[in-house]
Amino acid sequence: MENKVVLIVGGSGGIGQACADLFSKAGAKVVLAARNKSKAEAKAKEINENGGDAYVIGVDVTDLGSVSDMAREVTENLGEIDILVNAFGMGMIQPLLDIKPEHAKEVFDVNVYGTFLVTQTVTRYMATAKKGTVVMFPGILGKAVMRNSSVYSASKYAVTGFTKALVEENKRSGIKFSLLYLGGVATDFWENPNIDMRVQKEKMLTAAEVAKAVYYAASQPGQSVLNEIVIQPESHQMV
Repeated sequence: MENKVVLIVGGSGGIGQACADLFSKAGAKVVLAARNKSKAEAKAKEINENGGDAYVIGVDVTDLGSVSDMAREVTENLGEIDILVNAFGMGMIQPLLDIKPEHAKEVFDVNVYGTFLVTQTVTRYMATAKKGTVVMFPGILGKAVMRNSSVYSASKYAVTGFTKALVEENKRSGIKFSLLYLGGVATDFWENPNIDMRVQKEKMLTAAEVAKAVYYAASQPGQSVLNEIVIQPESHQMV
């Protein structure tokens, strides 16, 4: 990973920050892109004080201008983006009849449209370079549904279908795609009024465990690619 440029979109969240730690320790130049820059800046400061190489950039994944500026600035200042980690997302676990339409729209805007914008914009650069790795997080609810997950699962199934179609489009582009179907991860994701369920974080995956899977996916040698992987807490198995 020495001197590779790793763009982590969702750099203020637990998974994004754990990935930043791991990639920076391996010698990569890590860019934490986030709407909440304060958390990303705190993590970048910690990484840099420990001898790493981390940067922060603000981004609104639902705004084309913001996403375009992010990709351009990273490329101009650090070089070609080698790895894109789409570690952002918005949760919603509620009965269909309780969901406010504006909240559902926000979930689709971030999880679906945001994923489209970021991926399309960054892979334009990767296609020119004829190389790159994109790591997606449809989560386990992008593979199997559970009660009250209608809107969230719909958004995550969209990510799954989107990525599988991109694999077909990019068989000769040099761009690799990996899908990570994760069970519950102990992060701030659950601290959301639109997630109406009780959780036991102590029984969930840790962000550090997830980061190891992301690193493994992104470090596949040569022509090999990790297409997809399912990782779940033993107590939360769904598939």
